[in-house]
Amino acid sequence: MPDTEPSVAGPKTALAPDLRGMPDRAARAWAERMAVRPLPGGDYAVDSQSGATYVVDPEAGGCTCPDSTLRGATCKHRRRVAIEVTTGRVPPPGRHRGTCIACGEAAVVPGDGPALCPACAFERGAVARDPETGDRLVVKRVRTERADAVAVPETEATVADHPTNEGYPTDDPVVDAVYLRRWRDDGAQNYRFPHSRLAATGTAMLE
Repeated sequence: MPDTEPSVAGPKTALAPDLRGMPDRAARAWAERMAVRPLPGGDYAVDSQSGATYVVDPEAGGCTCPDSTLRGATCKHRRRVAIEVTTGRVPPPGRHRGTCIACGEAAVVPGDGPALCPACAFERGAVARDPETGDRLVVKRVRTERADAVAVPETEATVADHPTNEGYPTDDPVVDAVYLRRWRDDGAQNYRFPHSRLAATGTAMLE
């Protein structure tokens, strides 16, 4: 079984399958003692049972081990990284373990952009609802800047200082959105909201 430390609040991991009918490299990827560590840039270091450490690049489909570099094989280290990512024991490429800036829970968050967990993140084109007014809006983007650092157009106030946003966290990331009734209009005005003011609806618009 994978030899890594359990993650905080991580998902349940699958048990190893029956290894007897597997190809040798696949079986060894499951059975041998290896530790997988994410590296900056999306690569992973794999500490192997032999004591050697190799670097796996999932995007390029390579590994620095001889089995990959000399034989061109899909080595046990690449397979082990895939197992660890699939079972949730290590974050997928481009993400890391951190704290969601919206809900404060430990989660796997993007390596760039706002540190939001999947439950709190708004994708471009997602439909959100403003509980203050009942209006629905289409999300254009989620900024990395805080609500107290982004100005509202045509005013001198920040998003946090705007009268309609009183009581929302000043360190919320800012969401740019257009009203659903205008989202197809050329030149539809963008509005800026504190992230926690908007509620996800589970609906997405094609853009």
